[in-house]
Amino acid sequence: TIIDNIPGAGIHDGGRLRFGPDGKLYVTAGDASQSELAQNPRSLAGKILRINPDGSIPADNPSPGSPVFSLGHRNPQGLDWHPSTGKLYEVEHGPTAHDELNLIVPGGNYGWPRVIGKGNNPQFLDPLLESGNDTWAPSGASFYRGSRLVGWQGSFFFAALRGEAIHRVVFKAPEFTAIETHQVLLKGVYGRLRDVVEAPDGSLYIATNNRDGRGSPT
Repeated sequence: TIIDNIPGAGIHDGGRLRFGPDGKLYVTAGDASQSELAQNPRSLAGKILRINPDGSIPADNPSPGSPVFSLGHRNPQGLDWHPSTGKLYEVEHGPTAHDELNLIVPGGNYGWPRVIGKGNNPQFLDPLLESGNDTWAPSGASFYRGSRLVGWQGSFFFAALRGEAIHRVVFKAPEFTAIETHQVLLKGVYGRLRDVVEAPDGSLYIATNNRDGRGSPT
């Protein structure tokens, strides 16, 4: 056990694990259906956590001795780092719509449950993209770094469960903090989509998720 005391529940558990380009392990943790925990710095719920591979706390984390890297998340899911800038991007579930795509900064507070989606509150960081009144239920996410899919280099892909699609997002250079293109692929073709990752041969692998009690297996 390298980290524990992460609150859990039947829903809102995050659960993504990914090593960053800095060699640290990043963990997404949902609010475990207790929304106020996302704003409690002493709780690991509603956070993105950052630890060393042995479970110790990196010396350069935002708060000394704490694994919390960012807070104010409802149910953070997929995350990946931009191929050229190394910046961290994440997708998460909103409460019945208002799903989010965020640029994660160390120590950043993303507002849940004080704000939903783009709250325009200077105390919190707004998403770069949100679903508005639509529901994506975003899940796994990956930047595309290969060459096989011509023209898609640097694109950010994320899978959608309730939205039953793959989303492709292109950020505007050079800051990569604004959206240039947002494209929806495979809408309704394969049902609920759980993850999207780049394979060694440069293709994209997509995991379907229609046997979780919410989909329609075919």
